[in-house]
Amino acid sequence: MQAFIHRLGSIPRMLRVTARQIYARYFGKLRHFEGDARAVCRQIVDLLWQGSFYRTSLGHYDYFWMRDFGTVAESLVKLGHKDRVQQTLRWALKSYQRAKTVSLCIDKNGNTFNAPAKKSVDALPWLLHSLVVSEYKLNKTEKEFLQTRLRHYSKKFLDRKTGMLRHVMYAELRDAVNYNRSAYSLALIGRLSFCAEKLGLDAFLFPPETYRRELLDNYWNGRFFKADAITDAYSSECALMPFFLKVVDDPKLFEKTVAYIVSRKLNKPYPLKYSEHPEKYTYRFGMGPLVMPNYTGDSIWTWHATFYLHCLKRYKHPLYEEEYAQFAKLIERHGSYPELVNPDGSWYYAPLYRSDPGMVWAALFLELPKPKAR
Repeated sequence: MQAFIHRLGSIPRMLRVTARQIYARYFGKLRHFEGDARAVCRQIVDLLWQGSFYRTSLGHYDYFWMRDFGTVAESLVKLGHKDRVQQTLRWALKSYQRAKTVSLCIDKNGNTFNAPAKKSVDALPWLLHSLVVSEYKLNKTEKEFLQTRLRHYSKKFLDRKTGMLRHVMYAELRDAVNYNRSAYSLALIGRLSFCAEKLGLDAFLFPPETYRRELLDNYWNGRFFKADAITDAYSSECALMPFFLKVVDDPKLFEKTVAYIVSRKLNKPYPLKYSEHPEKYTYRFGMGPLVMPNYTGDSIWTWHATFYLHCLKRYKHPLYEEEYAQFAKLIERHGSYPELVNPDGSWYYAPLYRSDPGMVWAALFLELPKPKAR
């Protein structure tokens, strides 16, 4: 009954999200920030702080999104905003405890919901990741709440004997597509396992090695981590997230992934195109090619560019300097940090959607060291 009431309460919040997206498409203005790429990103990150939490963008995503915040939590800490990261997590945990769930989104009033309206496989993993990288000290009540959510998570998503991801419907980073147990999901569960251990949460029973081994044995195709259990195709979040989260920490495999990206020109004109072979996927209702043409095809997503740049830097790849410079040009071209752009770098528009400006992902870029001028 409580779950039903929660879903019912999410309806007006989802309607608001949809209305803001449509309004932004036709009436919203794109703010242009002055300065080089780093100056643009600094201004965006500063404006996204709301006093108690980081909103997701300066556009229609004016609320907290656990996934997006999770990806930038470590960068924000390294940029000197550890106190704000911990405050955001404290605020989010209070909202989650009140709702007795861990959802993807929280509005400014502390109301939880999922966008799209489906339980996600990655909200809880990104929450635990954020707690670990920010050195957040859990109190007893928070710890007991997370233990309960870990038991619920395992029951909903995992085989109780092996810990393997079951083929169930859920939302994840590429929310336009219905995957069959994606490599991204496995990487997030592997990270969840590691973070649960670090936080002293013993309700999660399966070790990180379970998921590293599964990725290497059944998802690595010799060139990259394939999209999902049945689809041998490239998708950036699946190819990069195992490396970004160090679930698989192997410079040789990453080198092969970069070689594939370069050979297929997925980094041209800017890093990084989302995917190849859109015909191999099935799409969620309302997010397919007719309504959202090329939304997750060979469009360029700035999120993936920063995952890619972070891995290039970590593994000291010789392409880092060149790719950093190209991506900086994209930010400077628009004077903003766009959610996604078309393959030629122009702003993405669909019939009922416009790419959002000023994403919190700017923190990922801002953390990266600027290559020295030659």
